[in-house]
Amino acid sequence: MQLTGINHLAFITPDMTATIRFYRDLLGMELHSGIGHDGFRHYFFRCGNTQVAFFEYDGASVMQEKFHGSPTSAPLGFDHVSFTVASREELFGFKDKLEAAGLEVTGAIDHGTLWSIYFFDPNNIPLEITWDCIEVTQPPAIEDDEPMKIAAEGAHEQPGHWPAVTNPTPVSEMTARPGNGHAMRDSFLERGIARMKDDYAAVAGKTKSAAE
Repeated sequence: MQLTGINHLAFITPDMTATIRFYRDLLGMELHSGIGHDGFRHYFFRCGNTQVAFFEYDGASVMQEKFHGSPTSAPLGFDHVSFTVASREELFGFKDKLEAAGLEVTGAIDHGTLWSIYFFDPNNIPLEITWDCIEVTQPPAIEDDEPMKIAAEGAHEQPGHWPAVTNPTPVSEMTARPGNGHAMRDSFLERGIARMKDDYAAVAGKTKSAAE
């Protein structure tokens, strides 16, 4: 059992049109999916195996601008999003493209393991594009003037620190209640613009048979 990546990062926008123009038309991400009803929208942009999602609704506002990594005493947990490119040429290609669009771009900055450029989206979300200039071959690779004992334990899961599962969920109870996207899924399937994954199709078939 292992987490395999980030499914999506979710943010807020008061202007979905400007957000689509920025992420799809400037950064080149795929406008992957979305739902909208009653003044509410939730749209997804795909970036490799990761997605960036936005909520738009009445009363939404842009973030207060804070530069990437700058210390703050505000109650913020989020700092910035970093996207990756495969080469130095692509990194500077994006720098040129962003500057041609009138955006202020900081960098490139060499951080030792990676080079980065920094900028903001229309919602003041701080964004970074990164080129990994070296490959870590023996994780965890850490340089710290106050080494942490917990980090020295290794890169992978250390057993014995959390209680073992003693009451696993039976397969028959592995169900989910309807959420915001039920009608959206039905519409996608009816229109032939999406398909069920095999393991979900089996579950959906059992649910349908029980309902009938």
